[in-house]
Amino acid sequence: MTANSREAQDIARAAAEAAEPAADPAVELARENADLKDKLLRTLAEMENLRRRTNREVADARNYGITRFGGDLLGVADNMRRALDTLSADLRDQADPVVKSHIEGVELTERELLKVMEKHGIRRFDPQGQKFDPNLHQAVVEIPDPSVPAGTVVQVMQAGYMIADRVLRPAMVGVAKGGPKAGDAPANDKPAA
Repeated sequence: MTANSREAQDIARAAAEAAEPAADPAVELARENADLKDKLLRTLAEMENLRRRTNREVADARNYGITRFGGDLLGVADNMRRALDTLSADLRDQADPVVKSHIEGVELTERELLKVMEKHGIRRFDPQGQKFDPNLHQAVVEIPDPSVPAGTVVQVMQAGYMIADRVLRPAMVGVAKGGPKAGDAPANDKPAA
């Protein structure tokens, strides 16, 4: 390689560097600033979503944390109710004072149990006379009764329980069939046109 060719290469290189526009530091800083701002906004949004999700999980834990324990207590409440239901009004009236005090004690215990369960968000519901709702009720039997609209709960075999706004246990019910459809008005009750 000769000196002239080296000089020619150096001149060509210098000309090429001069032809490329030099990166403007202000443009580079603005681009970097926009990139960092975007990352900051994304991080803030992610943190806000995390905060909301954590608050929702804490609320769910508070409301539904005793679901399993509450479900186990339902058998106790059911057995107390069954024990009280076995006694007819006549038998209660004829019972001696000692037996009457035992019956009252069981009734007080049942009320206290239901009160404590309600304090912790578990409440009993009795759908007698309501329209059948498969989300809240479990139909056990259909009962022919033309005097009641079809689909109406006419018998409650086992009360249902809710925990906060969720069903802990659906009510076991008997549903009427054979009557008019729920919402149908008898022909003589139609308003005059």
